[in-house]
Amino acid sequence: MKQRMKAAAVLLGVALLVTTGLSAGAFDKAEYAARRSRLMEKIGDGAAVFMGASTPSSDNDFRQGHDFFYLTGVEIPDAFLVVDGMKKESVLLFTMNEATADGEAIPLDLIRKPADYTGIERVLPADQFSAQLAGLANRGRPLYAMFKPEELGRENSNEKFNALQQSMTLSPWDGRLTRELQFVRQLRERFPQADVRDSSKLVWDLRKVKSPAELAIMRQAARLGVQAHNALIASTRPGIAERALAAVFEFFCKKDGAQDLAYDTIIMSAKNHAYGHYHKYDRVLNDGDFVILDAAPDYGNYHVDISTTFPASGRFSPRQKELYEVALGVHDVCIENYRPGATFSEIGQKVDAHLKAKGLSQFAQDFRGIVRFGGYNHSIGLATHDVMGTFAGPDEILRPGFLFACDIQLFRLDEQIGIRIEDTVAITDNGHEVLSLGVPRTVAEIEAVMKKDGVLQLLKKSGS
Repeated sequence: MKQRMKAAAVLLGVALLVTTGLSAGAFDKAEYAARRSRLMEKIGDGAAVFMGASTPSSDNDFRQGHDFFYLTGVEIPDAFLVVDGMKKESVLLFTMNEATADGEAIPLDLIRKPADYTGIERVLPADQFSAQLAGLANRGRPLYAMFKPEELGRENSNEKFNALQQSMTLSPWDGRLTRELQFVRQLRERFPQADVRDSSKLVWDLRKVKSPAELAIMRQAARLGVQAHNALIASTRPGIAERALAAVFEFFCKKDGAQDLAYDTIIMSAKNHAYGHYHKYDRVLNDGDFVILDAAPDYGNYHVDISTTFPASGRFSPRQKELYEVALGVHDVCIENYRPGATFSEIGQKVDAHLKAKGLSQFAQDFRGIVRFGGYNHSIGLATHDVMGTFAGPDEILRPGFLFACDIQLFRLDEQIGIRIEDTVAITDNGHEVLSLGVPRTVAEIEAVMKKDGVLQLLKKSGS
């Protein structure tokens, strides 16, 4: 691929110990205003109410819920938001003094001049939220609230909902509702005249299509992820502990501005290829091990998703190379055909034709799901498995601003070989952009990176 050839020169010249100087910044307040305006169009003359994330119950950093952050950019605990479709205005409600804000590194301008700082039309103390609700409920117009759980940091709302249903709501020794459904129940009990509706899909349809500003942040996140993948791969040798490699990845992400990892770094080798998201780091790598690294940063509240596969020894065995190049060929066909107006099923047909043309029909069963979905695995954005209000499955028509994981997998568990080649892809006006371009993909690129000393080898040589 031309894109990968252009990246090869950059890839081979990566200086592992050079800081790139990336920094995350908030979007302009007009970005959030545009999002609230689009939500107003969806709710008509109704009103949507949102609860921000609560003050942490332990000494953890506060993380705002993704949906609240998406609409406001406000990272302050115990806040509320009202988006009024009839009045075409929004109301932010919170209570915090300057001393508390300063101690939590919250911008003081948010406390002193909140309307100017946020661009939100009205700002009131949090204790006025009940009065706001009463006024909205008495209008006789729809009142929207989120029925699905808030996402904090690494969470995904649907996955969180399913987990809470099993462990809490449906438990005979618990039975509690989620925070959001408890709020909905209280709305209906206190204001029986209100027509309370679910706004989850409405907000998630907005989140599905990323703006140029979001794409720019995710591009920076991908740059950090690419740098960290290269650093970890270069440090990999037989005799290196997986835990040390996980530390390398986290260091290279956070030293340049990542606030967290998008998810626990996944390192799978040997028998652990059988466990799709293995992150115990309980092995020391052996000669002959084939390694999957699935890891990415959380940067500016946005995530990417990247997977690479490489031999611990730095050299592919003939069998590893054979299977890897089959998977890489499928990956390349998918990437080359992503464009606006295409569907995942159409791209899958290209993969099917590729396998037949190359005499690889024996792998048809391995790539059955990939053929059906054209390499698509999940949407990406504020969450790694980003939420979407609507999704047409294999018949989804690709449109600019849609970002997703192209995730090609091939496993031979009896041979302890697992392969994942995963990129974060954006659909653009004229085609696509691979945000994670720059990780080594061909056998030659991977082996070239692994000939270099990584940070772990440099530390050892220095006596550290």
